[in-house]
Amino acid sequence: MPMATPTVECGTTAGIVLAGGLSSRMGRDKAQLPWQGRTLLTHMRALLASAGADPVRISGNHPDMGGVPDLVPRCGPLGGLYSVVTTLEDGPAWVVPVDMPYLDVHLLWQLRAATSATCTVFAEYPLPMLLHINPFSRQLLAEMLADPYGPRSLRSLQRRLGAVELALPADAAACLFNCNTPEQWKEIAR
Repeated sequence: MPMATPTVECGTTAGIVLAGGLSSRMGRDKAQLPWQGRTLLTHMRALLASAGADPVRISGNHPDMGGVPDLVPRCGPLGGLYSVVTTLEDGPAWVVPVDMPYLDVHLLWQLRAATSATCTVFAEYPLPMLLHINPFSRQLLAEMLADPYGPRSLRSLQRRLGAVELALPADAAACLFNCNTPEQWKEIAR
């Protein structure tokens, strides 16, 4: 029997940068790719801070930035998200990938302003996401990671949370382009 999805009040918003992946398709750590005079990781952390996120946490082995190593190794973004959530208090959190450099604060604010649902995304895009960290979402993350045969994807989490999907403004699709391969990186870096 599915759990009821609670609605929650919004307070301060935390920020989470998912940067713990292996970057196997890229062939090198995406978090350390140069972007406008700094690394992608530094850029994404600064983006969350400029949107008003406090605190901002990094998933993955980035000790110089207070990164949170995965508690459950090799579980992809879901494992990284779970690990960071264990370090945060209940409340809303923006979740962004490290490899989406054109994301802007206005889209993050739209996610925040649109609803008080447990999870909010733009239709057709798993990230960025506004996740309300609460006992319900914490329990679901733990259950998904404890099941070695179950789905361990952000999309599965969002479906199970009953994510609200917002329409993405027509002129904003380019802001959500992320880079996973050297070819995509060359295209985005132009």
